[in-house]
Amino acid sequence: MNMITQLKRSSSELIALEDQHGAHNYHPLPVVLAKGEGVYVWDVEGKRYYDFLSAYSAVNQGHCHPKIVDALVQQAQTLTLTSRAFYNDALGEYEAFVTQFFGFDKVLPMNTGAEAVETALKLCRKWAYEKKGIHENEAKIIVCDGNFHGRTTTIISFSNDPDANKNFGPYTPGFIKIPYDDIEALEKALQQDNIAGFLVEPIQGEAGVYTPADDFLAKARALCTQYNALFIADEVQTGIARTGSLLAVCGNCTCENKCERQAATYQRPDILILGKALSGGAYPVSAVLADDEIMMVIKPGQHGSTFGGNPIAAKVAMAALSVIDEEHLIQNARLLGKLFRAEMQKIIEKNDLVVKVRGKGLLNAIIVNDTPDSSTAWDLCVALKDNGLLAKPTHGNIIRFAPPLVITEAQLMECVSIIEKTITSFKK
Repeated sequence: MNMITQLKRSSSELIALEDQHGAHNYHPLPVVLAKGEGVYVWDVEGKRYYDFLSAYSAVNQGHCHPKIVDALVQQAQTLTLTSRAFYNDALGEYEAFVTQFFGFDKVLPMNTGAEAVETALKLCRKWAYEKKGIHENEAKIIVCDGNFHGRTTTIISFSNDPDANKNFGPYTPGFIKIPYDDIEALEKALQQDNIAGFLVEPIQGEAGVYTPADDFLAKARALCTQYNALFIADEVQTGIARTGSLLAVCGNCTCENKCERQAATYQRPDILILGKALSGGAYPVSAVLADDEIMMVIKPGQHGSTFGGNPIAAKVAMAALSVIDEEHLIQNARLLGKLFRAEMQKIIEKNDLVVKVRGKGLLNAIIVNDTPDSSTAWDLCVALKDNGLLAKPTHGNIIRFAPPLVITEAQLMECVSIIEKTITSFKK
């Protein structure tokens, strides 16, 4: 029997295969996808859905964007991997492109968001010992309650989520947790000895699109400067146009062509962490950006990845970032995000099933009027699926809505109608 022969299987058969042979570390919505294009995905039976999750914002440029796919295919036919034991003809070009795009001296290329966060943590600690003068093994990094930076052993050591960290200890020391969006708590923590940096999500996506006060990032940036601690922005989910700016730390700037870097609202991080949409959803790509004073503490042999900086990733990332500019996705996310929240508010005023909408750009969430331990949000997402829209709950009673940024106003309004119809007819 040819083990790689692909049989025509039904959704239920494919779900059963995963359940039998795969680890149970995810709880997917009961839909099996076989095709994607733009804002749409199709299941194996051919039913079309609007994708309102975008692979947790990895597919900002839309599914199977032809420019990104072409970059992947062309490079894959030429050279796929050399490791960093040798130079390749794509990496330097990409490094120049991405550092100029975001305005930093250097980039350290990795593959996944969690890897990029781990890289930033190591970089921050090494800077603290070699530049700030903290004694080795005594550096502390401030993080926020409700954070989600990944699921590696070090990262779960400062997670509040019992699903992420229970029975995975012993945990890595060296982290101080403070409430999110609490400037007083941040300053008090920064006043402690041996503080190396502050790691923060500009918007907490996994926590339910928790958007901080308008001045939180500006004040956090200023405090980190005052106390000589590195301001580390985890923009794995919020970066690359998702919130209506190139980066969420760009604030509310409405400039064109990435002028956010010069805007008064731009809170420039010392270390910038990127992933997800840096890949256009086509191939794993992540990056850590910083200036020379920080990045050059890393020397040969002290950090790396076999696949980090491979030629396919380099070409894919350049294409993915080019699409953001060429198709004005920053502006589209900003304008349609405002429209979406206004439409959700209209639904909330007519129905008591949903009590709040929050977010920025096209990263939004609705809060369902039930307890976090109820199944209401999950059941509502199943009903949305049946009506042709895919979304996923988080933290029990919150549903995140994050469509690809290529969505048009007409498509968005069709999705609003689906959401309103589903909420109106839903029975707990």
